[in-house]
Amino acid sequence: MLARFALVGVIGGGLLLANVPLLVALLIGLLVGLPLGMLLFRSLNARVTAGLARRNEKRARARAELRSQLRGDRVDGAA
Repeated sequence: MLARFALVGVIGGGLLLANVPLLVALLIGLLVGLPLGMLLFRSLNARVTAGLARRNEKRARARAELRSQLRGDRVDGAA
């Protein structure tokens, strides 16, 4: 996400150097930079998505284990 905003800043800065008004440069930077960032940083997006999926699976397992323990279905370490 930070890389996309940096791309927006680079595009906006380039437009400012070309004597485009600030607000127009920012709007064009947003309209061009964010979709362009999705294409340029596709591998970064895939890594972030995979990391979020792993984290969600881990949280779901932990939540299921906690619910199981709260129901009394399973007691670890007890004989």
